[in-house]
Parts: sequence; C-alpha cells; structure tokens
Amino acid sequence: MKFVSCSTIAVVAIAASAVLTPVSLAQQSAAPVVKGPESVQDWFQSGQQFIEDARHDTRRINRHAKNVILFVGDGLGVSTASAARILEGQMNGKPGEENQLFFEKLPFLALSKTYSWDQQTPDSAPTMTAMVTGYKAREGMLAVDHTTSRLECDAQTIASKSLATILEQAAYQGKDTGVVSTARITHATPAANYAHTAVRDWESDAEIRSHEKTAKLAPGACGVKDIARQMIEVSDHVKRSLKVALGGGRPYFISDKLADPEDPTATGRRKDGRDLTAEWVSSRGKKAAYVWNKSQFDAATPANTDYLLGLFERSHMQFEADRAKDVGGEPSLTEMTEKAIDLLAKNHKGFYLHVESGRIDHAHHAGNPYRALTDTIEFAKAIKKAYEMTDPKETLIIITADHSHVFTIAGYPHRGNPILGKVAEVPNKDGEPTELAQDLLGLPYTTLSYANGPGYTGASDAQPAGIKTFPHNPKTFTNGAARPDLTNVDTTTPAFMPEATVPLGSETHSGEDVAIYAIGPKAHLVHGVMEQHFIYHVMKEAFGF
Repeated sequence: MKFVSCSTIAVVAIAASAVLTPVSLAQQSAAPVVKGPESVQDWFQSGQQFIEDARHDTRRINRHAKNVILFVGDGLGVSTASAARILEGQMNGKPGEENQLFFEKLPFLALSKTYSWDQQTPDSAPTMTAMVTGYKAREGMLAVDHTTSRLECDAQTIASKSLATILEQAAYQGKDTGVVSTARITHATPAANYAHTAVRDWESDAEIRSHEKTAKLAPGACGVKDIARQMIEVSDHVKRSLKVALGGGRPYFISDKLADPEDPTATGRRKDGRDLTAEWVSSRGKKAAYVWNKSQFDAATPANTDYLLGLFERSHMQFEADRAKDVGGEPSLTEMTEKAIDLLAKNHKGFYLHVESGRIDHAHHAGNPYRALTDTIEFAKAIKKAYEMTDPKETLIIITADHSHVFTIAGYPHRGNPILGKVAEVPNKDGEPTELAQDLLGLPYTTLSYANGPGYTGASDAQPAGIKTFPHNPKTFTNGAARPDLTNVDTTTPAFMPEATVPLGSETHSGEDVAIYAIGPKAHLVHGVMEQHFIYHVMKEAFGF
C-alpha cells in the first residue's frame, strides 16, 4: 500500500485544479466552465458511495412483467454513448466526462454479440430479428429463419419459414402493442416486429414489382405481401392489439396517384392504387386515427383515440437537430414515446412497446457525429420519460443497439475539451492551455473520427478535396494527397464531418459488442456477454409466455 503525505495531497490538488481548467484556444470553441476542482477525497468517496448504493439496491425483481418496452438505438455503440454522454454534459455547462445519460444509470448491464447467421458485422434486419424472435437470421431478412432463400417471394414458403415475434405473442396474450421509430415505420428495425419477408427493402408493392421485372417473373408472380401492407393486414389478434404505429414513410402506404399531404408536388409509391392509411382507419373502428403532422398528433388523446397511425415524413423523420425546421411539424421521439404509453396503458393486461431511435445510425453513415450524438441525447430523454410513466415493479425496460459503427474517440484531450472539437492536451502547470495536439505532419486533429465513410478528404464527385460538409453523398473519390489543416476550422458546427480513413459513400457498421441496459421484472437476467438473440428470451421470460 502506498501512503500519500499531506504535502503530496496539496500538490495533487493543485495539479487536479490545473487539469480541470478549461481550454479556450483561439482556434477552438470555448470549453465548458468547470465549476471548481474536486478534492482527492471526493473521488474516493464517490467510489464508496457506489458500493453502498449497490449493497442496498432493491431493484432485482423476480416476478413477471405486465409491460415490456424494448428501446433500440440503431447504431448506438459504446463509443457513441460515451461521446453523447460528454456532449450532453458539456451542453449543460459541465466538463462532460462525469455525466451520465439516463439509461446509463440503470442497474443491470450486459454486452450483446451482434453477429448474424451469415455476417460477422451485421445489418439491422437480422439483428432485430434476433432480438424479437430469439433466432439468429440472415442478412436483409425479417422474422424468417436462416433456411429462407434470398429473394424468396412465394407467400406459402415465407409463411412456413416465419418466426413468431414477441409483439405477435404479446398480442395473442391479450396485451396491446406499439411500434415507434424516427426511421420509416417499414424500415428494418421496426418492421421486424410485425413483418415476415426475405427482403427488408420490399417496403411497398413497387419494390416487389421491380423485383418481378428484374427476375423476369410474370406480374403478380410474387405472392408475398410488402411490409406496409403486412402492417395493415396482420392477423386478427395482432390487428386488435397493434394500437400505435408512429414514424416516417408515408409514400409506402399511399398510391402513386395520390398527392403527398405535406408536399403536394410528390405522390405515394404504391402501384396497387391502395391508400393503406385510409384502410388503417376504416378497419379499426371509429376511434382509429391517421395523423401526419404535429397538430394532428397533439389532438389524438386516450379519450378520443384507440388506434393511432402517424407517418410524419416521406422517408425517415428529421434528425432531432433539424426537427424544428420541418414544414408540417413533427413530434420528438420523447413525445411519440409518451403518446404511445398513454394509449397502450389503457389495457389492464399490459402492453409491449418497441421504440427505435433510427437516425443515430443514419447520421453515422453520413459521417456526421453532431446529429448522431444529439439524436442519442434525445433517445435518452425518451427512455427517461418511459421510466417516469411506468411502474418499475411491473414494467421491464430494455435498452440496447442492433450494432455499432466505426466511430472512435481518439487522442489525449484534456478533461472538458469540447468533444466535437480538436484535441488539446492537458494544460500546463499554471493552468494555461497548451497548443492543439499535432500529428507527425504538424497538423491538428479532431477527437472524433471514422475508420471509413464519406468524410474522406480526397476530392469527390460532390465536394472538393479537403474537409467535407454534411450532407455529402459521394459516388466517387480521388486519392487524397494530404490531410487538411484544421487550425482555423470550427469543428463543432452541426455540418462538420470529421475525417474518414477509407473513402466510402456511406460509413459502415462495426462488429464489436454493444451494451444492453435493463430495469424492472427479470432485468437481472441481462448479464455477462450475451448472444443478441437472448434478449428475446429475457422478454419472453418476463412476460411469462
């Protein structure tokens, strides 16, 4: 054991004060103010308090759950959670590192192995299939087993290969169900709850007809239903149960002859002439509603609405950072979560709700940390709202991701350095900021970066050589000769895209484990390093099926 003298403590305290002094470099946005140094004893005491809290934690509940809520942050890897935690703290005037997102405070934690039946690094279709059915599945397929052939479009074959989902099982037990997403409601993650298909992209009949043409099949040869149609034409049990569906993707539900309500210059995608939004309302009774803007959404209440379909965008919903600019107005993920629980809680038998923050993933694919992190912060707010609206003794809440991204936090930035900024190392002994850290070319670099993606600094067909600006959708790149000089670049702006090592049109997923957080009945079953499909079995055990 090493003892520390009083004089040493004094020196350490001075050093701690120096470390916590915020950097304010001319070339970089001001760091958040650190409100005084912590003492050496504060660090030790916080550890003791952590142990004391754990000793008296009574949150292990070994009984069945009335409700289950599965939150999925699409692409929410550990590095994304860490960076979002820091950003949220800094947005609140703190150094950031000591901050916790709401879901990080939950008592039960595990790691999830995200590989699919045929992928080392997966896409969202088989990962969500694993979580809601208990089976590993193949790339691009939703709620069908791994023996299903690619592009299989025979309805009877798909039916024979279909896997029961936790949503369908909850429906058969008399519970109400709901699906909420900031992505298209027919996108892979939400769709895996209610649809069964060999191709995740068959979101409307237009995509199936295109496949028939490409495969030189007769029109109508594919008997399988598209995903949007499956949501409307579910079995009677599920139809009675599925009370809430909120997200984007209007064109997949309406005819290509119908004008879009938000953009009259655009139409739907469907080739069959159907308006599935109208069918939702007509097939579910007088208290069924379809809404496409914020005012209509706000007008739907538990008193006047039993079934609510909300489609707020033509494609995915807005990033949280851009939501206020939406023409028609759209609700936040927190508001959609609150509305869903308000409606589902009317069933005394309980409910199953899936909530996805789908655009964390899209921001990462686009090489834009600002939007990925601000969507993660909103995701945490939605989880907090759900926790506040439910009883933890009867509601199991699980939070996880389907996969991670090649997004990293690098360098040796000092504590409180802006997470979106350039790396500035620990201040000197007088508390003065050092110069920006430099690479071996003498150039500064950012804390956040990507291993691949559209942030590559060579010239593309869309933007010149150098730092790229969101949105950037390149089809080709030329080889970059040198790194750009970031000295006078504000890297904290929402449109900034940090450098990517390998030039790709879209940044990729990554294959490392992701976290699972849980609270409520049977939450203690979330432990260790788990196969991703074990999540389904935890929910099934919690429900007592």
